[in-house]
Amino acid sequence: MIANPIIEVSGVSRHYTQANTQLEVLSKLNFCLQKGEKVAIVGVSGSGKTTLLNLLGGLDDPSDGTIALNGQSWSSLQASERASWRNQHVGFVYQFHHLLGEFSALENVALPLLIGSCSAAEARAKASELLQRVGLGERLHHQPAELSGGERQRVAVARALATSPSVVLMDEPTGNLDPQTAASTLDLLIELNHTLKVSFVLVTHDRSIAAKMDRVLTLINGSLVELDAASV
Repeated sequence: MIANPIIEVSGVSRHYTQANTQLEVLSKLNFCLQKGEKVAIVGVSGSGKTTLLNLLGGLDDPSDGTIALNGQSWSSLQASERASWRNQHVGFVYQFHHLLGEFSALENVALPLLIGSCSAAEARAKASELLQRVGLGERLHHQPAELSGGERQRVAVARALATSPSVVLMDEPTGNLDPQTAASTLDLLIELNHTLKVSFVLVTHDRSIAAKMDRVLTLINGSLVELDAASV
């Protein structure tokens, strides 16, 4: 284990009970994520990639083992504490943007800051800065329906970064985009990873995307196998 990891996964398993049968999705996983590192998680459909991502973000609890974010175990936190810790330290980007349709781009990005007790003026200023950074400085007051698919996903990226999190967890963030838009969105994510030093964990089925990460972890029969990103 490395010193002071952003995320530390220790002996984590996740199983479900269906019709009196125990189905083990993840089995005794161990890995660490370092500051500024970008890691891809790949595997066949149903291998547990999204389950693992939910565990890393404290949205679900492991059946066994522990997951710590910045030294704090998710399982030791009460629901309100967990929500606050997640707001401070974790950003999420999904295949579908999940923006609030009645809010502008600026309001969508400002929302996590307002939840975190930022003043309205501070939240709007930070949201504006982030939207300009992702190339949407002219689209601040547009609602999601007035934006292209790529623009909506850029708003989602800005929202994920709004609270200056330690890690951004992404589930197929380019999977709903055309190839050209997907490539430009990936380039943006890599640039932000480099400049902001925020860690990324990215679930993807696309090996070309995985190859651009620092490390690639493959889920096989509930276990993690690490690959050399250059060989993916």
